[in-house]
Amino acid sequence: MKQFDDMKQWSMSEFSYDLPASRIALSPCEPRDQAKLLVYRSGNISHSRYAALPELLPSPSSILFNNTRVIPARMRFTLGTGSIIEVFLLEPYAGDYQLLHRGSPVRWKAMIGGLKKWSAGQPLSQTMAWNQSTVSVSIVLVEKKEDYCVVDMQWDGTATCRELIECIGNVPLPPYIKREAEEQDKLHYQTVYAEQDGSVAAPTAGLHFTPHLLETLSEKGIAQRYLTLHVGAGTFKPVTAASIADHQMHHEYFEVDRSLLLSLAHHEDMHIAVGTTTLRTLESLYWMAVKAMINPQSVHTQWELNQWEHIALNHYATYSRQEAFMLLSERLAAMGHEKLSGRTGICITPGYAFKTVDALITNFHQPHSTLLLLIAAILGDDWKRVYQEAMDNDYRFLSYGDGSLLFIRP
Repeated sequence: MKQFDDMKQWSMSEFSYDLPASRIALSPCEPRDQAKLLVYRSGNISHSRYAALPELLPSPSSILFNNTRVIPARMRFTLGTGSIIEVFLLEPYAGDYQLLHRGSPVRWKAMIGGLKKWSAGQPLSQTMAWNQSTVSVSIVLVEKKEDYCVVDMQWDGTATCRELIECIGNVPLPPYIKREAEEQDKLHYQTVYAEQDGSVAAPTAGLHFTPHLLETLSEKGIAQRYLTLHVGAGTFKPVTAASIADHQMHHEYFEVDRSLLLSLAHHEDMHIAVGTTTLRTLESLYWMAVKAMINPQSVHTQWELNQWEHIALNHYATYSRQEAFMLLSERLAAMGHEKLSGRTGICITPGYAFKTVDALITNFHQPHSTLLLLIAAILGDDWKRVYQEAMDNDYRFLSYGDGSLLFIRP
């Protein structure tokens, strides 16, 4: 195993496995909580179902969810020539997700399918029925960037941006689900506790939870806590570089209530993260607290953590997670804020020492992905044994597939 300072030097060739197309789930398990669950604890592997989680988790403990809500971010427009242009909304250009609940206009970062067919200055337009009236929506290309385009979305009437997207957009299924989105995906590709609009990909580990399972967890004395990270399309971005050091991580917006920070600071029970997005947010918060501890006079209104910043901060990582969460809570209180919002691009690779969580519930991830690197950070070389065990036992892989409960060794 490489040392902490070498965490950027992993060759991506070490994180490959054969994933047949037949093992990629094209639809979810029904009912959701009957999906298979591989359990890894202290090197031992067992097999269960999500419905058994109340028996698999200790009491008391805290299970943490990402309550982001997927928006139907794919919009299709037809040109006069008959050509189809697809606008895949990524995030509000200014990073302000409150714009989703406001009126026209809204500037977006977007990916454009069929961009070469779209003449400069030609708006894409569509007329739709909304709230017993007719609304005209148009998309105007503002600028082409290296990795995305900047577009203005404009419309008449009183509808909010979110309401229009819900009417004309399609569910942004991952590229490896080789089919068109269907009406039922609006329900299936969304967690039952989704609340905060903004993701263009689902936090898929949470798709297996049902209201009944959540109720059973509560009855067992397992507290349920929520944060928000809006999952971007970059979560599917393949690592094409030979080394992870040469891969540019995407940044994603998150926000956390001060009440959650206080709760985590006051409880020393086991913390179980549901999904890599939840885990990455919690770990990012720890390092942001370290940054604040190094410079107590700094005042943060927008918190950010870059891809390898945690490596540079490791020398100062002498604080407990309770101390870290308490400091963030106190800093927010001093500023009169009840929410901490920011962006994280943290890249977790083997050699990383987890600071905030004791276990992770997650799906099975793509070869050559940053998510597989994160799994290897938990399991070490055992990730190969775990994934082979899942293959041998007919687990389904990726977003609509089965999952795992991975306990992190101290």
